[in-house]
Amino acid sequence: DALAAAFPRGAHQPVVLGAAARAAGLGPEDAAHCVAYETVGGPATAVVRLLGLDPYRATAVLARLAPEMDRVAERAAEAARDGVDALPAASAPLLDLTAEQHAAWPVRLFAS
Repeated sequence: DALAAAFPRGAHQPVVLGAAARAAGLGPEDAAHCVAYETVGGPATAVVRLLGLDPYRATAVLARLAPEMDRVAERAAEAARDGVDALPAASAPLLDLTAEQHAAWPVRLFAS
């Protein structure tokens, strides 16, 4: 409630995810695993919906990525103790730019 009051127009997704993880009693490692899965799970769902790919094959790719997601989550949790400048988020600015560009498109990819 305090976060919602402080940001009436909404907060940046990483802030919300971190606050939700903390409120749920999760530590940095658990939050990092949530982010790692969310980062690849969304695109895996999109390839099924947009391209009509086999959902079992998309899920198999996620399973193959699990060890790498674990490594990324471990690095992120370790870096969290050193401050946000140490977090392994090299692609985050590009994701934000792409999201902003997508918001201006006249056609939506998903009708939801």
